Amino acid sequence: MTGVLSESGIFIGGGDDGYDVAQNMLLEYANRHGLIAGATGTGKTVTLQIMAEAFSAAGVPVFMADIKGDLSGLAKAGSAEGKLHDAFNKRSQTIGFDLSYRAFPVTFWDVFGQQGHPVRTTISEMGPLLLARLLELTDAQEGVLNIAFHLADSEGLALLDLGDLRAMLVHVGERADELSLRYGNVDARSIGAIQRALLVLENQGAADFFGEPALDLIDMMSVDANGQGQINILAANVLMNSPRLYATFLLWLMSELFETLPEVGNPDRPKFVFFFDEAHLLFEDAPKALLNKVEQVARLIRSKGVGIYFITQNPADVPDDILGQLGNRVQHALRAFTARDQRDLKRAAENYRPNPRFATEDAIKEVGTGEAVTSFLERKGVPGMVERTLIRPPCSQLGPITLAERQKIMQDNAMGAKYNLRVDRESAQEILQKRADMAAAEVARVEQDAAEMPERSLKLREFNRARRFEPNTVSASKVKTSKSRSSRSDSVMQAFGKSFARQLGTKTGQALVRGVLGSLFKSR
Repeated sequence: MTGVLSESGIFIGGGDDGYDVAQNMLLEYANRHGLIAGATGTGKTVTLQIMAEAFSAAGVPVFMADIKGDLSGLAKAGSAEGKLHDAFNKRSQTIGFDLSYRAFPVTFWDVFGQQGHPVRTTISEMGPLLLARLLELTDAQEGVLNIAFHLADSEGLALLDLGDLRAMLVHVGERADELSLRYGNVDARSIGAIQRALLVLENQGAADFFGEPALDLIDMMSVDANGQGQINILAANVLMNSPRLYATFLLWLMSELFETLPEVGNPDRPKFVFFFDEAHLLFEDAPKALLNKVEQVARLIRSKGVGIYFITQNPADVPDDILGQLGNRVQHALRAFTARDQRDLKRAAENYRPNPRFATEDAIKEVGTGEAVTSFLERKGVPGMVERTLIRPPCSQLGPITLAERQKIMQDNAMGAKYNLRVDRESAQEILQKRADMAAAEVARVEQDAAEMPERSLKLREFNRARRFEPNTVSASKVKTSKSRSSRSDSVMQAFGKSFARQLGTKTGQALVRGVLGSLFKSR
């Protein structure tokens, strides 16, 4: 009998129908990435759950998205009562698994801060490439967005939330003529399109995702006092209503891991494992530049000790360049109802090392719920022969925990004190607003000085006459001439003051507009 971990690594399951072949995933090759595929209802979620259990037991932190809410059961031990327990016991005896119910250390996260601790990042950390993907921008609009980011960096304006980005786009629009000469065309229509896309994004709840305190990845990579890796579960049942936000968030997290973690070579076990459920959302309509980035991250991140596992219905959802890097595979049943399904089935079977005992294509069609066709890397990274496998039962609860149980776990977790309270420090929006206020005050002062200038001139002339004791007995013609000259002098001075005010007012007026729009669009 074997447990969650065997001498060879992670115990996935065993054989049936006379084939007593235990399937283990070697920990030293677990960072070579993997695939969990299969039609709806064939057991992908259970496979994901038992893998997370095993990684945690091995001291490896895990991140996963919970699409249906089922994975919260990892935080509670399974029950030794009922029909489900009887079925689990029978399967455990068949495959030689020592079923021992237990809970695992879980931290709940939620982009919206409802079913878990808030997950945030800043606009700057997201960057223009991923943000353009999230907003579905054209090339021209993405170019304007890049100019906004570059200008913010050069002027020391922090882009933290959606309000900062909106204010920065207004600032770019006001300086369009100047910036177009340096960086290329800045079209007001492109800025308007980006602003509209930001409004749509905010209405989908993305304003909660951008801000501070931003997520520190180290907080996801801890182990508990018993040496078990932390299982980070992202509540994604609501997030899935905004599939582009979901895909962009997971891609951002994957990129952050790549850019943050140091090189570790070939560790004896992964430093972190990342499960990407509903992976097809990442690749649908993705531009070539984005696909290249995903491929680059998947290819290089394993040297940083990170394993990435894609979960999807059909292996055809994953581009070939990325699929070829997934060495550990669990293929649940595929249904071949149409000609396209049959082509996809044949293609899926061709990705496995053949087993002379059965036809892989037939096995993929025939395996039932909780069964799979599996292949894991062997010594020296050689792909293992494909096997029909009964997936082992989970040790934690199958299905979700109650809301009260989730709330209790969240209250006891130290992450709440760090992330639950939002922080709004001075950034681009506030700095640009201050500039506008200062410029407006200067315009008001200059206009006041210009208005008072004729009166001050008259008082000065009267003062000078009084000092010289000049009698006020000049001829009418001289008085008229003096008044005429005084009037011309006053007109010149007044015109100068107004001209100066207009020159100053041009930039100030623009700053005032920027301030008004910045306040209008200020994020929650």
